[in-house]
Amino acid sequence: MHYYRYENEEVSCCYKYLMFSYNIIFWLAGAAFIAIGFWAWSEKGVLLDLTQVTRLHGFDPVWLVLAVGAITFILGFAGCVGALRENICLLKFFSGVIGFIFFLELTAAVLAFVFQDNVREWINDFFLSNVKAYREDIDLQNLIDSLQKMNHCCGAKEPDDWNLNLYFNCTVNNPSRESCGVPFSCCLSDPADTVLNTQCGYDVRNGPKGVWSNAIYVKGCIPALEEWLPRNIYIIAGVFIVISVLQMMGIFFARTLIGDIEKVRFNYY
Repeated sequence: MHYYRYENEEVSCCYKYLMFSYNIIFWLAGAAFIAIGFWAWSEKGVLLDLTQVTRLHGFDPVWLVLAVGAITFILGFAGCVGALRENICLLKFFSGVIGFIFFLELTAAVLAFVFQDNVREWINDFFLSNVKAYREDIDLQNLIDSLQKMNHCCGAKEPDDWNLNLYFNCTVNNPSRESCGVPFSCCLSDPADTVLNTQCGYDVRNGPKGVWSNAIYVKGCIPALEEWLPRNIYIIAGVFIVISVLQMMGIFFARTLIGDIEKVRFNYY
């Protein structure tokens, strides 16, 4: 007696290992993000005092790293194991979550375009709330400094926004040495400087506003962002398209593999 196994009764090895390869990268990347997040928390002593996790002094960038890492790790795990074990439940979970994330991204883009004024106000309030917490978290401090240096800006709408911070507040009763100043990231950069001057923003706002532009950036980060977006709209669109294509590829691999598995099981039974 001879047995024949037709090609359409086999799970495609091509899609199976493409799916596995596609997800192993995300699985490893997710694990790396989680490790980096916990390392950052250990450097700040959060792991030694977990009550610090509930003390919300502004936005902690580590939360974003951990969230992205956890989602990426779970999806990568589901995709890898689902492909190798031909597990339909895991593959459906993977494709469903990827599809939901894509829907959220598309919805967020549409809402941001339609409600531009509300988004602008929300970003402004978010930035100001984190200006208040500038000295409370080293990661938040580095994030704000990076944004101000890269965009050549200071504060949300103007340098005086730093009055919201306890250390930079410009009042007579403020004992801080940084009173009436701004962070060093607001200072005009000189290519000739080889040593970073972290005190360059001291007492800058003590003088008249007309001379501030000689020492610091006077444009706020929200207006700077509004100017940056139109200049880089093609780059932003390109990144969104690449991410969308990758997500669609993942969904295509998963659904194709699910179809093959179901066909084999149907023919088997």
